Amino acid sequence: MLEGLEAVEITLDKCINNKDYRIDSDFYTKAPIINPNLSYKKIGDCISFSQYGISIAMNENRQGIPIYRMNEIHNLLCDLNVSKYAEVSDDEFTTFKLNNKDVLFNRTNSYEWVGRTGIYYQNDSIDKVFASYLVRFVPNSKIILPEYLATYLNTKQGIWDIKRRARQSINQTNVNPEEVKEILIPILPMVLQEQIAEKLQTANQHRIESNTLYKDAESYLLECLGMKDFAAEPNAYNTLSLKESFLETGRFDAEYYLPKYEDYCKLILSYSNGYELLKTACDISDINYTPEVGQLYKYVELADIGKSGEITGCDVMNGEDLPTRARRMIHTNDVIVSSIEGSLDSCALVTDDYDGALCSTGFHVLQSSKLNPETLLTLFKSLPIQQLMKKGCSGTILTAINKFELEKLPIPIIRTEIQQEIAKHIRQSFALRKEALQLLENAKLTVEQLIEIGGNC
Repeated sequence: MLEGLEAVEITLDKCINNKDYRIDSDFYTKAPIINPNLSYKKIGDCISFSQYGISIAMNENRQGIPIYRMNEIHNLLCDLNVSKYAEVSDDEFTTFKLNNKDVLFNRTNSYEWVGRTGIYYQNDSIDKVFASYLVRFVPNSKIILPEYLATYLNTKQGIWDIKRRARQSINQTNVNPEEVKEILIPILPMVLQEQIAEKLQTANQHRIESNTLYKDAESYLLECLGMKDFAAEPNAYNTLSLKESFLETGRFDAEYYLPKYEDYCKLILSYSNGYELLKTACDISDINYTPEVGQLYKYVELADIGKSGEITGCDVMNGEDLPTRARRMIHTNDVIVSSIEGSLDSCALVTDDYDGALCSTGFHVLQSSKLNPETLLTLFKSLPIQQLMKKGCSGTILTAINKFELEKLPIPIIRTEIQQEIAKHIRQSFALRKEALQLLENAKLTVEQLIEIGGNC
């Protein structure tokens, strides 16, 4: 009668002695397989310190200290840059300041996001703090290295053990950090842990070099446009008649008429090689694609876009399981641009790895016969175009730039030799980032294999 069902018999005493009083069946039927040839310890016995992050209001105006959130952890590493800031007191800063090689664990969000883990490297002199839905783990490096802990929690074995401990409700999933401390981690020889650490450290350096190449490309573009040192007057305002405003544009919102947007527009219109409106300079792919039942698709959403124009990952789902917003098919050399205010800088160049993937309808999908894709990406992430996109945003609950407003953007037609130089930098940047991703994936696969074969590789 029970054929095909997962079942395990446990004593009441085992439930009572569990730190979190687990009685849910998945916790026991999905217990991980322990390799008898390895020595294991509880993660709690391998760390010196753990701590919840700070619960505090955040801003995008660069007021206060940069603060890490759950969507700024990708591929075993904390992102190089963050989008939010928080004004913290001196005591709060001392308490929540991140230190080099802290391991951050996402304890709450959707089932897919919960458990996401990355190591923080202090790559610059800018101190940062971390938000309350993250937990900081500080490993005892005499037992396990931080890179090894971060890697293990990203392996199939680590993820399996995290997910079985997750508590799901209607809109949220949680993993108690005390339960994470109960996870058994194999104690690999230190020489093997050091090899894993070296892969992550090298990947981090590649990432920094990649980011520098991207910034160089953007700086070169702005210099060629004559915009490198331009700064609009943020406090200037306009006084316009009804005829000059609403009757001409259909817009009532005062933000739309701020002089700073006129300044950015004039700079683009004065570019020596000319400009075109986006509707003639680019094509916008906005045809909805209906996913097929039973077919697997890569799905890219806003959280999968990195700071340097790269797609950092995706979900792989059957067509019938995709959200209704997964309706745009993307192809190699497309540039996807977020339409959502607050995330307008989430732009990315589609590489071969994501050819035929689906993206959210929250993106505009662009191609151009006038600009190579690398230049188009760099333009859309540049300050002038970002500001003009912000001007075009409208809405109440969720403000966004629609296709009509996007098509009105003036796009400078960059000289061919400049485009070629930008493309060279961006391609080198992407190549380095791909090498970094391969190192990180290799680190994860190495740990998985070491666990399966017993620690000898």
